[in-house]
Amino acid sequence: MNRLLRTLLVFLLPALCAPAQAEDSIAIRDRRELALERGTARPSHHLSLVLAYFEGGWTPEVIRSALRKSARLLEQCGVAITKAELVLLAAPARFHDFHTPDSRELASALPLGKPTIYFVADTRQQPAFDAEAIGRGNSGTRPELKDTVWVVRGARDLDIVLAHELAHVLMDSGEHSVEPGNLMREDTAPQNNYLSGTQCARLRDTATANGLLQPVR
Repeated sequence: MNRLLRTLLVFLLPALCAPAQAEDSIAIRDRRELALERGTARPSHHLSLVLAYFEGGWTPEVIRSALRKSARLLEQCGVAITKAELVLLAAPARFHDFHTPDSRELASALPLGKPTIYFVADTRQQPAFDAEAIGRGNSGTRPELKDTVWVVRGARDLDIVLAHELAHVLMDSGEHSVEPGNLMREDTAPQNNYLSGTQCARLRDTATANGLLQPVR
């Protein structure tokens, strides 16, 4: 290879690769803290959350409204959401759905605090669920997704869904309850909003051991 050709390649190769890299770029476009009302009861544990979404899909207003209602459901276990950071992501369309290979890439490209709730457009997983929680026990083959929740647009009873999936992550358990009215019933519905004392104890103990909850000092 002559000297002129080598010189041209040195200058041209970065330029040729740049468009492909730009197309797959993942970045944080904006981040802000949501103000949440504090409950009247004194909590025993604090929870910090990251809420990630994409422009053109979910809106901050919908996320904020659902989270406020979910926070009241967690208060029955003495858990208060004391910090909720709303993060707007910029990424190619393939990352806007929940799909293990792409979602692993997204999560590893932008390490966020945990737990993180991702509000996505849809799911390409089979079977398809409106929401999926990934704790320590079911993240062995996808460690990048540990301590995350993925919620698709159109999920019904969003406040119940958020509290239900967060409880899965905090308890590090995929178990469901058959008890009438229990939040952890497989079917999420407004009337299913109760957590037992045993469930609350497991939630607090497991999440504290995993560094997801902070005891009130």
